[in-house]
Amino acid sequence: MRETGEGLGLNFEKLLGFGDVVDVNENKNIVCGGPKISEWKNIPVELLLRILSLVDDPTVIVASGVCHGWRDAISWGLTHLSLSWCKKNMNNLVLSLVPKFTNLQVLILRQDSPQLQDVAVETIASYCSDLQELDLSKSFRLTDRSLYALARGCPNLVKLNISGCSAFSDTAVAYLSGFCRKLKILNLCGCVKAASDRALKVIGYNCDQLQSINLGWCDRVGDEGVKSLAYGCPDLQALDFCGCVLITDESVIALANNCRHLRSLGLYFCKNITDRAMYSLAHSRVKNKHEMWASVKKNRYEEEGLTNLNISQCTALTPPAVQALCDSFPALHTCSGRHSLIISGCLSLTSVHCACAVQAHRTTPAMAHLAH
Repeated sequence: MRETGEGLGLNFEKLLGFGDVVDVNENKNIVCGGPKISEWKNIPVELLLRILSLVDDPTVIVASGVCHGWRDAISWGLTHLSLSWCKKNMNNLVLSLVPKFTNLQVLILRQDSPQLQDVAVETIASYCSDLQELDLSKSFRLTDRSLYALARGCPNLVKLNISGCSAFSDTAVAYLSGFCRKLKILNLCGCVKAASDRALKVIGYNCDQLQSINLGWCDRVGDEGVKSLAYGCPDLQALDFCGCVLITDESVIALANNCRHLRSLGLYFCKNITDRAMYSLAHSRVKNKHEMWASVKKNRYEEEGLTNLNISQCTALTPPAVQALCDSFPALHTCSGRHSLIISGCLSLTSVHCACAVQAHRTTPAMAHLAH
């Protein structure tokens, strides 16, 4: 990290105007002026942290080694950290840094190749009790030990990404949900052993604040698990069931009837989904209209209903059912550049069109009439 250290020196000399105190305004611009500072260690803590907010994480890490004062200041003020740039020795870096940065709220440890081991996650759980967001995606070496440690040490987790962590079991995920009850976003994509109906039943019972869950390619997930989520997590807004070949219309019907804020639904390659599911979603729009008007009256209206739907490779669907759904949710688009209704691989659905297409059809004759 020698280049980063040299860059740190150059950056701070520039930022300090070779000795002048600087400030950072609300637009993140450097403002010079004020009394002289003879040494870096004399920079006020608040100013140091504001300057460091403008640089990358490797530079922040180097800065923490400049002197004890800087280390203590950064340890106290650093709340967000990403080590995804570290291509080697991430495990050792976590073991070295985490005990110093105990106020972390967001920690991103996404990896291209597996580096993290259980001991690193156990260290995180021991020192970062305020952690709210953790990304451990592609940590193939981690075992259930990591989830048990997080359950005991990080009860305030709101967002957890363990996609691709194929060694985790459904028992460990269920255990975690019993302690991390504030979870709102959970990514289990590719966690084939961890995502089962058994685990989803427990998650549905424990995590009633859940808003988003990714279960892509978790082929053990079936209707019982999805229905448990629908009944236990009424605030669900986004679900991805890509490749969940066991789920049927029953799952979608349960979501349509119970999750009034559903905005995004991924059903790619869910071959058992039929027209019943589409009509159920379309009818849910009608049932929820009274809630939409209540929101308008309270001046907190947001566009309700589906804005993204992936039904690619759902070959059992017919045009009338999908068109009914499209008509119910104007935010679903099939037009060029705005694809939010994805129907690739469904050749029978090429006639389905969104509201934009209807509007364009009406506008063209009118423009032609004006031209004459």
